[in-house]
Amino acid sequence: MGLRTLSGQTHLRLFVLIDALGWKFLEGREFLSDTLPYRNPLRTVLGFSSGAIPTILTGLPPAQTGHWNLLYYDPKGSPFRWFSHFGFLPRVILDHRVTRKILKETGRHFLGLGKNFDCGVSPRLLPLFNWVERANIYERGGIGSTRSIFDDLEAEGIAYRVYSYHRWTDAEILARAARDLAQGAADFFFIYLSELDQLLHDQWAHPEPVDERLRWYAAHLQRLFEGARQRDPEATLAVFSDHGMTPVSERHDLVAEIKGLGLSMPEDYLAVYDSTMARFWFFSEHARKSIGECLRELPYGRILPDEELRGLGVFFPDHRYGEVVFLLNPGGLIANSDFNGPQWVPAGMHGYHPDDRYSDAVFLSNRRFCFPAGTIADVFRIMREGTG
Repeated sequence: MGLRTLSGQTHLRLFVLIDALGWKFLEGREFLSDTLPYRNPLRTVLGFSSGAIPTILTGLPPAQTGHWNLLYYDPKGSPFRWFSHFGFLPRVILDHRVTRKILKETGRHFLGLGKNFDCGVSPRLLPLFNWVERANIYERGGIGSTRSIFDDLEAEGIAYRVYSYHRWTDAEILARAARDLAQGAADFFFIYLSELDQLLHDQWAHPEPVDERLRWYAAHLQRLFEGARQRDPEATLAVFSDHGMTPVSERHDLVAEIKGLGLSMPEDYLAVYDSTMARFWFFSEHARKSIGECLRELPYGRILPDEELRGLGVFFPDHRYGEVVFLLNPGGLIANSDFNGPQWVPAGMHGYHPDDRYSDAVFLSNRRFCFPAGTIADVFRIMREGTG
């Protein structure tokens, strides 16, 4: 069965997600301008791809999908509850890189946590946390109880293909998509190209490799679209992203600031330090007061009040993602955390406030849709257009 448009006709559609392709970065660069003349920035969600991509796939904010950051507080449901029995071991063993490696591979290959799983906190704290992406979000039923575009396509009997890093490299994805397109395998293609993200992290200050990758993408996507139009002259190609990339200008040792307060973790508090934000849970009023006072004095970030989190669509009443969220100013990076060791010095980073213009995603298309896309959630509405 073909993809039904609002007029009842059948047309071929290709939707291409290029991770971290930012509007600010694309400005002044040639990238499929003639092929995709309808172009505008998209406001992203606060956080990282773990929250942004489920929003693209469902049209809903993280507070409704349940997907925001990867780690969340859940001692009862933690897949690592069993590891608490090893708490008697000294920290030098528990926090050793070999222990982290073993836990990472255990989570990925034996606990079903997927290839994204990493030990983003001290291993001795893992039994207190759960991992949100325990299913492949690019498959039917992959986002919990929330319906995604793939659930809708499946329910409506629409032939589709999905390609992501879960199985292939970008080069393999483009080759497979071209082959499947030529064979008429589907009428709806969702193509996720993820490798630009790491290039932008590494090469923001010297973007020649990024420009080369964009030219490579453009050549392959142009050929893919030409093949689609041979099958269907009215075919649609839309290229979009989940967020942009901001140049890193400062590094801050927030971890040392908090450790300097003399509190104990996890007895007094818990903290997860991502690259641009820190999330805290408190088990004593002294810890709540001390950490709150410390954070409010820091000039390089701020505590996000609950009302702002609600407006951003990332407030969770049960505080599974943190009782307090401290967000760095655009361009800042939390150094020496469990996610970002001292050896990693990226030139670009994402995960800042959506008001940061470098954080804007992109939407590029060969045709104008019946409503403009202003946020990444609108991509779902565009993909849904005509499937019902």
